Amino acid sequence: MAQNFSWLHRGVAEIFPQPHDADSETESLEKRLLNADRPLRIKLGIDPTGADIHLGHSIPVRKLRAFQDAGHKAVLIIGDFTARIGDPTGKSDVRRQLTEADVAQNAQTYLDQVRPILDFDTPGRLEVRYNSEWLSRLDLGKILELLSTMTVGQMLAKEGFAERYRKENPIFLHEFLYPLMQGFDSVAVEADVELGGTDQKFNIAVGRDLQRHFGLNPQFGLLVPILIGTDGVQKMSKSLGNYVGLSEHPSQKYQKLQGVPDNLLSQYFELLTDLPLDSLPENPRDRQEFLAWEIVRQYHGEQAANEAKEAAKSGGKEGALPEFSLAAVAQFPAKLAFILGATGLCKSTGEGKRKIQEGGVRLDGEKVADADLTFAAPGDLSGKVLQVGKKNFVRLVE
Repeated sequence: MAQNFSWLHRGVAEIFPQPHDADSETESLEKRLLNADRPLRIKLGIDPTGADIHLGHSIPVRKLRAFQDAGHKAVLIIGDFTARIGDPTGKSDVRRQLTEADVAQNAQTYLDQVRPILDFDTPGRLEVRYNSEWLSRLDLGKILELLSTMTVGQMLAKEGFAERYRKENPIFLHEFLYPLMQGFDSVAVEADVELGGTDQKFNIAVGRDLQRHFGLNPQFGLLVPILIGTDGVQKMSKSLGNYVGLSEHPSQKYQKLQGVPDNLLSQYFELLTDLPLDSLPENPRDRQEFLAWEIVRQYHGEQAANEAKEAAKSGGKEGALPEFSLAAVAQFPAKLAFILGATGLCKSTGEGKRKIQEGGVRLDGEKVADADLTFAAPGDLSGKVLQVGKKNFVRLVE
């Protein structure tokens, strides 16, 4: 059985429950998959709390694709309702609540970015749902029923809540609703398996409890590791600058990935590729380059991967991107809309502003939302890649 399900166990930190667990239904996930008389419903929820996804976010999405390839149905839940609260997991403070417009814009960019990973085209293999479909309809009676399934003590056992309570940081009551709402998603879509990072075990377990409460067969939880960033120390995060964004230019991706520390290469190959782990290059430098090439190929195609590799060899870290000297900007502070016109990426400052408002401008892979975004000095932009649309890029230099 283990050999038949090698795709299932690759890059997995934990599957629960196991047959020996106290709350187990005596059946393993492998047995459920083997004996299923229908495609199982494999749930992955993503909250569009930001505009972009990095490689760390791609890991559960890749596992969702593996289930698709094994003949099961991927149920991708866009948490357009839960994103307006924000998952409190791992947060030391309350999260800023997003507007409905913020969430809708972010959701579309998320779908665009996971399209190279998931099978969107084969009928019956993907179901995309928005949890506002059911959560926005919950009346007070149903909310009280959900709240009655858990105690305050159980909520405070959640790691992030426990830490905040100990430090006397505020915990707002709406945050207690988040795990219950994520769990109710599993009820609404009748999930058989829920995927998530290792930090999601509490929320997935709540889903199991709620499915029992509503008379459904409890889902299995499948947890994947949290990816360490390119610094080799902390988890991949945009705020830490150790990330590789899915929307970044191929040369940017290649540049970052060819510098992944040697001790992380095995984990990156296991979690981010489908390559046999016993057939990788022995030399660490060759492994770095192969990793960079393979991941660029996944998202941009073989030609782009070859071009990024050649650019890295011929142009060093700057790659083959055209450059724009910020010395050509006569005066700082300068608005990004003006710089878009100066670079030639847009015909004028007015068009630059419109492109930003339409969501078509990115700076170092991150979507720019503020049409009046202003930079005080050239050094604030030096080395960054400015992008309009999918194919127009320049690297800003002093």
